Amino acid sequence: MTPEISIVVPALDEAGVIEDLVAEIAKAFDGRAFEIIVVDDASRDATRETLVALKAATPALRVLGHARNAGQSRAIRSGVIAARGPVIVTLDGDGQNDPADAPALVEALAADPKLGLVAGQRVERKDSLAKRVGSGLGNGVRRRILGDGAADTSCGLKAFRREAYLRLPYFDHMHRFLPALFLREGYAVAYRPVRSRARRFGVSKYTNLGRLWVSIWDLIGVLWLVARARDPGSAEEL
Repeated sequence: MTPEISIVVPALDEAGVIEDLVAEIAKAFDGRAFEIIVVDDASRDATRETLVALKAATPALRVLGHARNAGQSRAIRSGVIAARGPVIVTLDGDGQNDPADAPALVEALAADPKLGLVAGQRVERKDSLAKRVGSGLGNGVRRRILGDGAADTSCGLKAFRREAYLRLPYFDHMHRFLPALFLREGYAVAYRPVRSRARRFGVSKYTNLGRLWVSIWDLIGVLWLVARARDPGSAEEL
């Protein structure tokens, strides 16, 4: 059966949580035509071996493996390119997004054909105070400069149209700027509250200081992309 929904999960060193996460995703989308694509971004632990072993018991599971680490945005893109469903759901591989929240984002997307993206906005985040403060400041600066209305672009839980995503310019860290990029292409964007869960295993792959410098350059680049966009109104074959 061709899937209607492809759930794409980027994963790096998540052997401790990935089995439970796949089971939760399958439960959340039970009764729908779906596939789960987990992209192992060259993990150094047993993430890849765990996923391959899960395939026998989880027919909807597909596993992609990067030959070398390429980052979260590249892992998402690899998954979307491989996806067979017209609707994509993304969520982080660390288990902090609750898969039970995902179907509501899909329903919101289906209800409005003008929407290209429905993005989750975490309530009562379970991260450290330093991470919440750093993320809040970064989101505030980005929102003011780009005007995308997004309060939490770091939330990995999103639903979007595959065809729309593939129109976007690709660059490393683009997953943090998806609302602005979808708006740039003329799609509407909506936001929905979702839950946040504490990390059970492993450690975060990001730090506030590590994000700061790349975020400055990324923000400048996205601002340039937005400024250089031109809307033709329509493109009809004559």
